[in-house]
Amino acid sequence: MARLKRLGQPVVSEDNDLRIRAAWLYHSQGLTQKEVAERLGVSRGTVIRLLNEAAERGDVQIWINESESACVALASQLEQVFDLDEAIVVPGASGDAAARSVGIALGQFLSQVVTEDMTVGVGWGRTLTASLTSLRPARRSGVKIVSLLGGMVEARDSNPLEFSWRMATRFGADCYLFVAPAFVDSAETRTRLIEKCGLDRILELAKSLDIAVLSVGDIGRESTSLSASMVTGEELGEVVAKGAVSDVLCNFLDRDGRSVDHPLNERVMSIDLDRLRKAGHLVIATGGAHRAVAIAAAISRIGCNTLVTDETAAAALLDLKAG
Repeated sequence: MARLKRLGQPVVSEDNDLRIRAAWLYHSQGLTQKEVAERLGVSRGTVIRLLNEAAERGDVQIWINESESACVALASQLEQVFDLDEAIVVPGASGDAAARSVGIALGQFLSQVVTEDMTVGVGWGRTLTASLTSLRPARRSGVKIVSLLGGMVEARDSNPLEFSWRMATRFGADCYLFVAPAFVDSAETRTRLIEKCGLDRILELAKSLDIAVLSVGDIGRESTSLSASMVTGEELGEVVAKGAVSDVLCNFLDRDGRSVDHPLNERVMSIDLDRLRKAGHLVIATGGAHRAVAIAAAISRIGCNTLVTDETAAAALLDLKAG
């Protein structure tokens, strides 16, 4: 795999990030212009322009400005340690601000990498919803947006089906909704809905995803994951007791990325995680140091090509791997 090619000109804030990344890779890491271009997924001409702009703006002195180079350095380390095609790291924030900043970076990324005739599978969450504020793609013909998870009867902060529809609207794309509740009453009901109610079309599309875009939730008694609000307190306590630390599309995973042995994992209406792992390019977008264990578990289970996160989560992930 390789990092996805950008189309068109970057938006202002992403151009700034690319400029700093190019300068850091060229001056601090000693990469050639050609190597920098390959690393960033842009042309050599773009790299030359970015390096010239960095010099003119004073970004390049004896060292690269520390305030911005810290995120670039963390991104480079994440790419090496977790074998990623690309890591995008934004400055740290707390609470909902973390979801917004990571989401904005995700929206900028998707605006440039989704091309014509792509099939894009999407999850849900505060971070993905925040990506809509910066998602300004050119219209791409033949794009399909596929919801990877059922919806909520009582929508609060976000709803998987609503998010899928809003993203499809931004791209002018066809939208395929996973029209079912996120959880059903039994594994048998799940099977019947998939086989008898037309959801097999969603599963078929999921076999050929060009890009899958997900957020990861932390699971615990102090969980901030939206999925925690969709199960009872008793059920949450049971999955935590089974070792759950991570939520991927409402599938509960332990530290090693294995599905915990609990009926919730048999009742969830989502794309199978092992199938999801086969997507052409898998994007995880999640921030916050408290989610480092959850992110690592998700990567162990489904892999990751591009990670969009903040510097607190990035540092915690690297510490986790080192420890």
